[in-house]
Amino acid sequence: MSWGRTALLSAAVGAGLAGTALIEAASYSSRVEAQEKQPTAREVVAAIQEHVGVPWKTETVDTFKAGNPETRVTGVAVTMMATLDVLQRASAKGQNLIITHEPTFYNHLDRPEGMDENDAVWKEKRTFIEKNGLVIWRFHDHWHMRKPDGILAGMVQAVGWEKYQSTENPHLFAVPETTLEKLAADVAKRLETPVLRVVGNPEMRVTKLALSPGAAGFERETRALSMENVEVLLVGETREWETVEYAADAATEGRRKALIVIGHVPSEQAGMEECARWLKTFVKDVPIEFVATKQPFWTLAGGSARR
Repeated sequence: MSWGRTALLSAAVGAGLAGTALIEAASYSSRVEAQEKQPTAREVVAAIQEHVGVPWKTETVDTFKAGNPETRVTGVAVTMMATLDVLQRASAKGQNLIITHEPTFYNHLDRPEGMDENDAVWKEKRTFIEKNGLVIWRFHDHWHMRKPDGILAGMVQAVGWEKYQSTENPHLFAVPETTLEKLAADVAKRLETPVLRVVGNPEMRVTKLALSPGAAGFERETRALSMENVEVLLVGETREWETVEYAADAATEGRRKALIVIGHVPSEQAGMEECARWLKTFVKDVPIEFVATKQPFWTLAGGSARR
């Protein structure tokens, strides 16, 4: 090969290498710019606070529970409860900001009373969060404070009761007459949860309902059951020696009263699906997905209900 041809080849190779370097530099620059466009977890929360439509309380459980709030968000997972299963599925999809309605660490304030920090289950969950760079933020109080209540709005849509809802009290409904058994079966089907318990006469014909997602507590639940325009109260969860016993006694006394215990997760799940839809209207720079919390219970008759 002549010197001239060698020189030309060297020049061509050099140009090729330079071109490759330019492409790599441009690619790196694009990645950096994309990362800079991604909001931090704190910035996403600030946007929520701006759009939620109610004054932000200083005393609230709606705070960061784990991770660094300055982390750049690659994806948002909105869920009812940040179980380890939810965290694993979210992390596998590159979602590093978890917005959860209920606690992550087994207590309303995410500080489980009486539990040693070295508890094996709690420690493994914390380790997974840290290892995978997850940030967890709770959205409970202010989502309920919205007008309408974000959880209630999603649940009413899920059970298809919008046109039966009271204009004076959004928790009350007047549905077409049916039996208690058929009502319970319809709710179970619509919420895709066969794990549902009922107190009262299954043949009782009903039309006046009250829906109380989550766990409102004995005082509010029994007050609702005692109302003349409530025949059936539907709750998420409640203590068996409180509201359940009260409902059982009312039925024994021959009163037209019944209780349907849906389960905490399915009683609020659709409300957080509504939250994901709402977030997408103003958080635009990162993907947002609703990640359903699996039903933790199963029955001997129905088999596994792990959806």
